[in-house]
Amino acid sequence: MPTDQATRPRPALRPVASRAPAAPTAGTVLHATAGSIAVLLLLVAAGSLLHQPMLIPPLAASAALVHSTPTLPLAQPRSVIGGHLLAALTGFAVLAAFGHSAWAAALAGGLAVTVMMISRTPHSPAAATAVIVVLQAPRALHFLGLLTAATALLVLAGMAATRAKSDSPTYPVYWW
Repeated sequence: MPTDQATRPRPALRPVASRAPAAPTAGTVLHATAGSIAVLLLLVAAGSLLHQPMLIPPLAASAALVHSTPTLPLAQPRSVIGGHLLAALTGFAVLAAFGHSAWAAALAGGLAVTVMMISRTPHSPAAATAVIVVLQAPRALHFLGLLTAATALLVLAGMAATRAKSDSPTYPVYWW
């Protein structure tokens, strides 16, 4: 004999309200896209003039944060510049201690998260900077100089972009 539960009709599935942020306006998407493309092209141009690569993949992710979510803590100058520099230094420390390997790169990425959390400079793309340092083993002072210049350009481009659009939130929300 079937149980009562087996014979009861199932309740209709009700749509659940999404907790995702509201969809951005077309103007906001266009503004963020244009700002991101402009700063990434600026990094390529600066790198071409210096005959040095200034565009590394984590900086594209940083540009996305700065231009699409300029009020988040992850997008603030303290986190963008400080996070990348501290992550790079973490990568160099791991490289010196454990050498050049995928295992060491994974360790560097994880330790960079710890360093950023402790220093209150959270910037998730910067964990990839630590990985790149271990996998590529660049010259430390050279890489750190280029990285500092590139992250400063990202921040300055973010400032310029928010001032170019009247209804944009002011960037940065805080410096330090």
